[in-house]
Order: sequence, then structure tokens, then C-alpha cells
Amino acid sequence: MSEALVTTKDETVAPEGPVFAVENLWKVFGPKAERIPDDTALHDLSPAELRERTGCTAAVRDVSFEVNKGEVFVVMGLSGSGKSTLVRCLTRLIEPTSGRLAIDGEDVLAMDKARLRELRRRRAAMVFQHFGLLPHRSVLDNVAYGLEIQGVGKAERREKALEVIAKVGLDGLEQRRPGQLSGGQQQRVGLARALAVDPEVLLFDEPFSALDPLIRRDMQEEVVRLHREEGRTMVFITHDLSEALKLGDRIALMRDGRVVQLGTPEEIVGSPADDYVRDFVRDVARADVMSVRSAMRPAGSDEESRGAALPPHAKVSEAIEAVARSGFPVRVMDGKRCLGVVDHAALLAVVAGTGASVGAAAEAPGEPSGKGEVVA
Repeated sequence: MSEALVTTKDETVAPEGPVFAVENLWKVFGPKAERIPDDTALHDLSPAELRERTGCTAAVRDVSFEVNKGEVFVVMGLSGSGKSTLVRCLTRLIEPTSGRLAIDGEDVLAMDKARLRELRRRRAAMVFQHFGLLPHRSVLDNVAYGLEIQGVGKAERREKALEVIAKVGLDGLEQRRPGQLSGGQQQRVGLARALAVDPEVLLFDEPFSALDPLIRRDMQEEVVRLHREEGRTMVFITHDLSEALKLGDRIALMRDGRVVQLGTPEEIVGSPADDYVRDFVRDVARADVMSVRSAMRPAGSDEESRGAALPPHAKVSEAIEAVARSGFPVRVMDGKRCLGVVDHAALLAVVAGTGASVGAAAEAPGEPSGKGEVVA
């Protein structure tokens, strides 16, 4: 397996198992591509060295991860990192070179053409950066298009399309053509079209990167709202770190086709796996990402009954405000139990990036550490 820091979320994994399970996945472009995954002598070559020696490019290198039901799983990386190739491999829009890939336990690589069409039409819908709308059709007909090719009757697909049009805030625009809409509205049509088929998973491939900053922020809020209301599983591809931190339950950070770190936003920011990740997150406002759990210390006997109380998942920015108001350390409370306190010194250390990494702070007995493990 690739060398990636795999970190754990403090919540219990859904008992029904992962929606997507990816193991040792490779996608290699070039002559005799299938030889690359089997030749371990080639695995540590840089992209330039691999091209020079073999004429091949490994867009996805030995990638393994699982996407749990109901989570927003973000794959982040710079241009050329392999993130878009990876998401297309999930439904075999691009054929993987080797590895294992399953959805709900079903082997995706063993699916025939009919089963693949079923997967793409009904189970995993994709939302692209370029909206792919039909310019001669109305908003209503564009949204209903996926249902139309499924053979759904006109009345039923119209009813469903109107429902999701309202859900994404396009009421009153049903009869407009895509050319009469703003970029943000066009992207909402693309999102509504994906939602209309009621897929188990939504796959987003940098859907908002071409939008203006304010419109992009609105669309990010729309994704957050839809996920909160529906709990639908989402895989989101982006090159924007702030977008990844805002949307992701977990983030897989890619470089040169590999996943270099996988973890929650707090784990990525608080415990970067290497200098590359550390440089990536250097300018993040840590107080908006790190939780009070990561900054707490054991409470003194006189500290358990005074000061503001916050839950373990509250952000350090909230604790800063509370400490500034009261002058006392903030109590980190799990119900009626005091797990620890966060004082001025700890808050300053988090903001400055000099505090303990995630999992190294004081924890109550039996509390999960949040530490990850390195797998090779």
C-alpha cells in the first residue's frame, strides 16, 4: 500500500460497511501500463523518472481508502495530483489499471456494460465543473433528463424535477434556457439534475472552481445544507484547501498520484504527515479548524465548576471568545463530565501552531485519541 498517514474519526463507522472501498488502485497511462503496478522497483520513482524509464505516467498510484455512508469525503490536490482521474475511476469512466474497487460490497471492476450503466445512472451521479447542460432545453427538461433516459414517465419526471428545482433554490426559473442563467444558477441546474435520479452517492469534480468567489461560497453553503438535510454520501474533488476544510468530514490529500495523508480537517491541520502537507496548511486559520479537545489539559480541582462550558467538538475560536469574556479557562464538557480545560496559553499555542498535535492533548480515560497510524 502507499505510504499515507491514515487518521481516524472519533465517530463510529456505519455498521453496514463502506459505500466505496478502494484498495491498491492504480491508473497508468502509456505503453504496457499493466507492468507498472507489479514492478515494485518502479514504485518509488518520481513522475519524471517513471516517464523517462518506461514512457508511462502513473496518474493514480497504489491508492486505498473507504468512503463511509453519509459522509462528505474530499479528495484534494493541486493540478496533476491525480484527483480527477481517481474520481472517474470510481465509476470506471476511466478504467483502472489494477487494484480493487467496490460499491456496497459489489465489485465494480467485474461489472458488465449494463451494470455499469445502472451504476452511473442510478447509484453514483456526477456533478462536473463544466455543467454539461443541454442549451436547447429548459431548466425543467435539463433537470429531468436523467430520469428521461431511465424511461421514467413524463408526469412523474416532471414532478420529481420540480421538487429538486425547489430544493436548490431555482423556483420560477423552470422554463428558462441555460444561456439565460448566471454561472451559479447553471451549476444549481447541474446539481438538481444529479439529485433528480436520487443517487446513493454524489460525485463532485471541482464543480465550483470556475465560479466567482461569492457564488462559489453560496454553492458551498448549498452543499452543506443539502448534506445536513439529506445525509447523502458525497465524494468531492477540489484543489481549494478552504473548500476542503469547509465541506469535508475527511480529506484525502494527493500528490503525484498518491494519497499522502487521509484524515479529518482537524487531523490534517493539527498533525500534518510531512513537510508537503505542513506547507499546504501553513496559512490556515487554525482556531477555526481545531477543536477544544485538541487544546485541553486536565482540570484543576478549582477549575471544574467555573468558567464557560463547551462540548469537545467546539472550535478553538469559540473558546477564545469565551475566555476573553470571563477571564477563566473554558471547561470542555461531555454532558455533566468535565474532560479538561482550555486556558489562555493553550489557545495562543493553537493559534501560533506551537501546541501539541492532534491526539497529544490531555484526554479523559476511555476517550479516543484521534491519532492515526502510518500504513506501508
